[in-house]
Amino acid sequence: MEQELKDNIVVIIADESHLSYVDIILDTIADSAAKRGTGIARRSPEYIAEKIKEGKAIIALDGDKFAGFCYIESWANKQFVANSGLIVVEDYRGHGLAKRIKAKAFALSRERFPDAKIIGLTTSAAVMKINTELGYRPVTFAELTDDDAFWEGCKGCVNYDILQRTNRKYCLCTGMLYDPKEERRKNSE
Repeated sequence: MEQELKDNIVVIIADESHLSYVDIILDTIADSAAKRGTGIARRSPEYIAEKIKEGKAIIALDGDKFAGFCYIESWANKQFVANSGLIVVEDYRGHGLAKRIKAKAFALSRERFPDAKIIGLTTSAAVMKINTELGYRPVTFAELTDDDAFWEGCKGCVNYDILQRTNRKYCLCTGMLYDPKEERRKNSE
């Protein structure tokens, strides 16, 4: 059972005042990928800074101490949105912070791109559980965007060779999808 953190961690939309966190965000992602031995696509400092400047990033802070991060990106002419780069600093794991960050990223995605399908790729059972609670469902990769730019982002992952060998049909990640049309159908029944 998750325990609540007994502090004042804020989960907010990042802005230019948070650019100083770019290096620690990238270091935390790289460290987590190395420890878990699973793929997390690497991003450049410029890319993460761009997401922050565009208001497409969520940051969790404990005072001025970095605690977690996630960003959103649109694909296929804004028909799809991905919530990517979810990371929680090890000291803050197991307390529901990832769920708070994902929920904020999900809300931002729905606000900025209300008609877009929201996609996620993950190897984490915890993230799959969070995504399911938000309304995502597991899907085949064929149901995800065919936008080459999206799949290009997987090149920074250690498992990219699997994705490439299978013509983007299989990988170690599970593809997950939230379709707002399905949600509207359920609510009208």
